[in-house]
Amino acid sequence: MTDSTEYEPFNPIDMLQFITHQTLRFGIVEGAVAALKGGCKWIQLRMKEAPLDEVERTARELIPLCQEHEAILVLDDYPQLAADLDVDGVHLGKLDMPVSEARLLIGEKYIIGGTANTFDDIQSLVRQDADYVGLGPFRFTETKKNLSPILGLEGYARIMRQCRENDLKIPVVAIGGITADDIPALMETGVSGIALSGTILQAEDPEAETRKIIDLLNQYRKV
Repeated sequence: MTDSTEYEPFNPIDMLQFITHQTLRFGIVEGAVAALKGGCKWIQLRMKEAPLDEVERTARELIPLCQEHEAILVLDDYPQLAADLDVDGVHLGKLDMPVSEARLLIGEKYIIGGTANTFDDIQSLVRQDADYVGLGPFRFTETKKNLSPILGLEGYARIMRQCRENDLKIPVVAIGGITADDIPALMETGVSGIALSGTILQAEDPEAETRKIIDLLNQYRKV
C-alpha cells in the first residue's frame, strides 16, 4: 500500500474529495485545514447559502493553504469566480449552470465536475464535456438540501455496470453520507473515489480520520 501522505492523485480527480461544511466545532477553513493536514489533496469549497463576496473571501483564504499542501481547490458553483481567482476548477450541481455553458464560459483550462443521480445524468455530463461526475447520494445526508433519490450500494453497482457496458470512462466519485466502513464495498462497484464531509468533521481526530480513509482508498489504487 502507498504511504497515505505521499499518494498521487488520479487525473483529473482525486480518490478523496473533501467537501467543506461548517459545524459547531469547525468553521469552513478550519475543517478544510484538518483534511489537508491529514493528507487530502482535493478540497471543494461549498457555501450554498453564503453571499458571493463571502465565498470569494473564503476562497482567497483557502488558495494559499491548498497550494502549501499541493492540493486542488474547486468551487461549488460560481464558474466565473473560479476563473477570476484562477483556482483549479468548479463543481456544478443539477440546479447550477449547465456544464456545457460553464465550459464555454471558462474554457478547457479548468476542471469542471457535475452532479449525477442516474445513468442518464452521467451520459448527459459526458456529452457536455465534464471532467468527472459526483454520483449520489449514497445515503441520507443532512449537509445537502433538496436531496435526490438515495442510491445505496445496489444503485452504484447498477449505474457503474451501465457505464462499463456503454464504455463510459469518465471518473465517477461517490458522495452522500459515506463513512470509512462503506469504502470497500463502494470501491468494488467501480467508482473512482469518494467525496465526503461529515465523516471527517465529526471524527474525534479529523486528521487521523483523513489518513485512515486515504489508507483504505489506496488499497483500490489502479496501477
